[in-house]
Amino acid sequence: MNKAFWGLVRKEFIQVFRDRNMLRIVFAVPIIQLLLFGYVVKLDVKNIRMDVYDFDQSRLSREFVNSTSAGEYFLPTPAQIAILDLEANFQDGSRDMALIIPDGFGKGLESHQNVTIGLVADGSDANMTAIGSGYMARMAQKYARDVVNLRMPLEVKYDVLYNPEAESVYFMVPGIVATLLTMVTIMLTSMAIVRERESGTLEQLLVTPISSTTLLFGKVFPFAVLGLFEMTVALVVGVLWFDIPFVGSPVLLFGLSALYLLTTLGLGLFFSTVTSTQQQAMFFAWFFSVFAILTSGFFTPVWNMPKWLQYVTYVNPMRFFMNIVRGIMMKGAGVTHLLPDIYTLAIFGVIVFGFSAARFSKRAR
Repeated sequence: MNKAFWGLVRKEFIQVFRDRNMLRIVFAVPIIQLLLFGYVVKLDVKNIRMDVYDFDQSRLSREFVNSTSAGEYFLPTPAQIAILDLEANFQDGSRDMALIIPDGFGKGLESHQNVTIGLVADGSDANMTAIGSGYMARMAQKYARDVVNLRMPLEVKYDVLYNPEAESVYFMVPGIVATLLTMVTIMLTSMAIVRERESGTLEQLLVTPISSTTLLFGKVFPFAVLGLFEMTVALVVGVLWFDIPFVGSPVLLFGLSALYLLTTLGLGLFFSTVTSTQQQAMFFAWFFSVFAILTSGFFTPVWNMPKWLQYVTYVNPMRFFMNIVRGIMMKGAGVTHLLPDIYTLAIFGVIVFGFSAARFSKRAR
């Protein structure tokens, strides 16, 4: 009994160490996941990108703007557009807040009058808005008390765009829509092709007169339809059940989702060519999905991650699709606001799907 038991244990260890994919699962993946969760999932908010509209242009106004950059909470930059176009930088996702300093700010402080400044926030991320607004209120009070010895507080008037009720579900549901489309299409594509290879039906298809191109598109098209169906269900539930606002163009959203499918279907194809079992394919698809979700800005804004990790997110296509979904649904963003993300997704789609299709066709010969 004991001899048989230890013999089986020895056999299993030998099989594990002979399988390179299993070694990656056992040793590499837990370490990578630990690093990702440790650096990505943070509730504190820093590096808030903030436009500054300084209509006073006095010494005190410039000092106050400089004081907001202390502590890495805000990244203030002089606005390059007219204040009437303030929302443009919110729609393309390049700014999170806008500070408005009125004319007479410096004179009002020097004469110890009640002074009010304005703060406009992108409310699509309710957590960032609440924490950032609190930061600004405390900084304004500290500046008034310590710098100009103002007995009355320096008041901050807030204006929140897109989500004035600060509902966190408005931020999460569009992210779930992007996540579902990613996971469903990658997992279905990779596992279905490997399953046919395991059962031998793929080889039977290869000996038929069907061309490899027809076989390829015939295999991935149903998964594209299923992915878009899942996305539609999520959108309907989000809008009707959770009352999520959908202020943009549904046609634009589905059109860009189809563009994104080139990447996710291509990744599913690639995983099917580098694995030999459904378990391996499922693991690769699951691991990539976890990486994509964590580094896409789903939970934590990309700009709030460590600098080195922000560079890593550029190889994650879901990051750009997440910007598109949230921009269209919550902000009514159009093509002009989303052009950088659209170009990036197009490049990802052509490279990933083209490379994966070439590998699949090579194995199909």
